[in-house]
Amino acid sequence: MTASLARTCTVALALAVSAGTRGAEPSLEAGDVVLQTSRSSQSRAIREATGSPWSHVGIVDVGPDGPHVIEAIAHVSRTPWTAWRARGEAGRVLVLRARGLPAPARARAAAVARGLMGRPYDVRFEWGDDRLYCSELVAKAYLRGTGRALGRMQRLRDLRVGGLDRAIAARYGGRVPWDLRLVTPASIAADPALSPVYAFP
Repeated sequence: MTASLARTCTVALALAVSAGTRGAEPSLEAGDVVLQTSRSSQSRAIREATGSPWSHVGIVDVGPDGPHVIEAIAHVSRTPWTAWRARGEAGRVLVLRARGLPAPARARAAAVARGLMGRPYDVRFEWGDDRLYCSELVAKAYLRGTGRALGRMQRLRDLRVGGLDRAIAARYGGRVPWDLRLVTPASIAADPALSPVYAFP
């Protein structure tokens, strides 16, 4: 996905959310996909590489203790919604819901994510279950829980990483793995199978 297309999709998603759903707290359901602009050290690089404001994604889990977000950070963790939302930059958040999937199916995706809790974060963005990065967690939870893939795999060479060559090479032992395939938060945000139900601001 080109940077301009990613920006266009982000604007379209924001416009698709009715004015009545902005500002107030969202009514979250299990399996909702939530995105934010992270304050992490790699957030800016992710945003520059994808041309999107979204650098972190998680999946909603709702239990007797209220809504939580299952996310891959230091480890795959279950974070209370209010704490997760407050951690993002400027309170910016987007909530998406899978079109055409009944609530039990979406809840199964959240259950798959719960089953991956405790796995360490994958700083190398590889596609294995021993370590997971944020968008990988969400994509796998949906694929395994519902049979529906979210986002799309892209090669590192297709992202805007030209100015990050040195930092990337340092992470991978001196070389840039241009053929590395990964799924980004931006590609999940732009997936037409997801419908926006809340955006702030």
